[in-house]
Amino acid sequence: MAPQDKDTPPPLPAPLRVAVADSHTHLDMQGGTVDEALAKAASVGVTTVVQVGCDLAGSRWAAETAAAYDSVHATVALHPNEAPRIVLGDPDGWSRQGAREPGGDAALDAALAGIAELAALPQVRGVGETGLDYFRTGPDGMAAQERSFRAHIEIAKRHGKALVIHDREAHDDVLRILREEGAPERVVFHCYSGDAAMAEICAAAGYFMSFAGNVTFKNARALREALVVAPPELVLVETDAPFLTPAPYRGRPNAPYLVPVTLRAMAEVKGMTEDALATAVAANTARAFGH
Repeated sequence: MAPQDKDTPPPLPAPLRVAVADSHTHLDMQGGTVDEALAKAASVGVTTVVQVGCDLAGSRWAAETAAAYDSVHATVALHPNEAPRIVLGDPDGWSRQGAREPGGDAALDAALAGIAELAALPQVRGVGETGLDYFRTGPDGMAAQERSFRAHIEIAKRHGKALVIHDREAHDDVLRILREEGAPERVVFHCYSGDAAMAEICAAAGYFMSFAGNVTFKNARALREALVVAPPELVLVETDAPFLTPAPYRGRPNAPYLVPVTLRAMAEVKGMTEDALATAVAANTARAFGH
């Protein structure tokens, strides 16, 4: 691939015959307008997208966008890496979001109150992405992450919304905290990253597992083994766009219209027809993010 191709959006895949939803996307981080993104997605059978908030401003934007478009649902949250930034600050700008002053626990409480307010809105169908991320946040940030995660679980239960989990290199602690707090009725593991053994635990608990473009990567055997184990009635598909573009377009910009590429790869792994998996995924997403 020539270097200039990196910025070229991948071509439109063949349309799905059964319409599905992109269960996790970040339209605010993608190029072009929301209208363009939604039209392009709809043209290949991706007729609903779940726009995910990662901080207070992004969550407000998600709620406003979902209010303006019937085909967009919002989720609202402080990302696991946002919580330590609020509490401890980011003096050297490691988060690539500019230097930030530490606000302490009071600032986290204020931000969580803002998320709780947004979570009450009807177009907000989920609380997330929240959870734990031990990849980017060191031991000093773990307490803030955990406090934030527990608070988001409570908010999801209070408002009867789905809980959307970001779990990076923190499987055991995420599962433990869900057990300790008591999980909401609907839990979605976004960009599922566990193995087959964890998929069995999630299945037994009735947690949804959402698979992203990385399930198509050569080195993702453990992920494909998990997908084999995941019951069809608990599987979702997502882009996490602009990240995790599926093969053969890895490294190029991702967007909701590329869901069919991932879904077809998933159908092959599960030994299901494309239509059967799309039908299941569509029903599952409606259950996960329904009122």
